[in-house]
Amino acid sequence: MFSKFFGIFSKDIGIDLGTANTLVYVKGQGIVINEPSVVAINNKTGQILSIGKEAKKMVGRTPAHIVASRPLVAGVVSDFEVTEQMLKFFIDKVHRESFSILPRPRVVVGIPSGVTEVEKRAVEDATRSAGAREVYLIEEPMAAAIGIRLPIQEAAGNMIVDVGGGTTEVAVISLGGIVVSRSLRIAGDQLNEDIIHYAREDFNLLLGEKTAEDIKIAVGSAYPLEETIETTMRGRDIVTGLPKEVTVNNDQIRKALSRSIKILINAIKGTIEETPPELVADIMRRGIFLVGGGNLLRGLDKLISEQTEMSVKLVEDPLTAVVRGTGMVLEDIDAVKDVLVTTQYEKPPR
Repeated sequence: MFSKFFGIFSKDIGIDLGTANTLVYVKGQGIVINEPSVVAINNKTGQILSIGKEAKKMVGRTPAHIVASRPLVAGVVSDFEVTEQMLKFFIDKVHRESFSILPRPRVVVGIPSGVTEVEKRAVEDATRSAGAREVYLIEEPMAAAIGIRLPIQEAAGNMIVDVGGGTTEVAVISLGGIVVSRSLRIAGDQLNEDIIHYAREDFNLLLGEKTAEDIKIAVGSAYPLEETIETTMRGRDIVTGLPKEVTVNNDQIRKALSRSIKILINAIKGTIEETPPELVADIMRRGIFLVGGGNLLRGLDKLISEQTEMSVKLVEDPLTAVVRGTGMVLEDIDAVKDVLVTTQYEKPPR
């Protein structure tokens, strides 16, 4: 009864709780929020100053008493209280326009496929504490497959490679379940770290995280490009302590990223090796589907295709595939309950 009452005043929400970005889908409206998963906190007062885009602007630019940090690491909750505050902010923001006094929505949250029972519980508890009356968890590769409308309930193999900010998810799906999967912590953030390491080792140049990400977007590639493109790296000289500027091109940055890209490719090949031969035959026919912002790296689809000898399809709008999937689950939760993740709550003693 209370659930129906709260349902009148609340909007059901799908959340892609990513390491880099959090996207929110509202039933009947579509994607309404796409904000960085960053929270700025005043350590003196414990007060949260800003969340999302405003907080991201502060990264690397704050005084000592203000910390702009990510409460999620590799797709899982590393700071429970801050994650709860961030989720509460997004839930309240969705309901602000509808003037709901006490929003208590049903929420579907996408989580990495390799998380532990404790990590699942942390996401579920943080979402409940943020104001959700019911929480449903779905593995990100499954949500992405639903989001790009793959026939997941059929007895046929569908392969998803989701390269996000903190994790890369590789999964083969058939009959509404994940047959083989791998989750690795080589993704967008690690590629940024590779560029920071390269600048330090080769140029004695200290870069910030935001600068490294900008360089990756500007000239980063996984496969040789036909034309050379250049950009400028600006940071602090480790030796002199003074500002320093260096021009780099796509070939140099590709070499900097090559180790992480190789690990990613090996994970995809390893997943294919573990997949039953009938499903491999299906994947050869259908191709490998790429989702997630990390797959926007130039030439990554071409490299995966070359290394696996299969066709590779970068889906339209890969950044939103997971959150679109959570939204489609919201439309009819009862029909897709089999694909949702269950958490094993301990029953209290009698």
